[in-house]
Amino acid sequence: MKRIIASEMITLDGCFAGPKGEIDWFFWNDEMAKSAIDLISTVDTLLFGRVTYELMASYWPSASAPTEDPIIIERMNNLPKIVFSKTLEKVEWGKWNNARLIKEINTEEILEMKKQPGKDMVIYGSGSIISAFMKLGLIDEYHLLVNPVVLGRGKPLFKDLSDRHNLKLIKAKTFSNGVVLLHYQSGTTEEIKA
Repeated sequence: MKRIIASEMITLDGCFAGPKGEIDWFFWNDEMAKSAIDLISTVDTLLFGRVTYELMASYWPSASAPTEDPIIIERMNNLPKIVFSKTLEKVEWGKWNNARLIKEINTEEILEMKKQPGKDMVIYGSGSIISAFMKLGLIDEYHLLVNPVVLGRGKPLFKDLSDRHNLKLIKAKTFSNGVVLLHYQSGTTEEIKA
């Protein structure tokens, strides 16, 4: 069964963006680029919310080396994309015809997608989608890139959650720029304690 992986840059105080959506605080280096290539090579579908989709669609179709890695450019542009938005009427991705719009998150539809053959799916950015999927128990793994910065104000990654969600740390990696990549697995309380 396919897994859904949430990959997210966050601050030490748990924000995925500044108060106005700013992401100018992201740390990045070659080690992180290699890690990004490793992840995007294991997936066959990209999942976005509206805001992240609009940001990504405005950048990746015209991205080029040496500013970006050719492997990441190729994968970002060629992989199928699903955009979750109640307000958009259509989604496009440059010359590629590989973005599909879904207006409502339907648990059964997502579970059916996970049963399809192929590689995993990844959510990049899209804090509201991560929270919605988390509430529904649809995320299998979290890859949190904790940046060594405290914003003080910003958009929290996990919001509007009323239940506790236990996660199991399965891997951690520290990059030379101070970013720590934490891989967490979700599951039942019994699975997490095992």
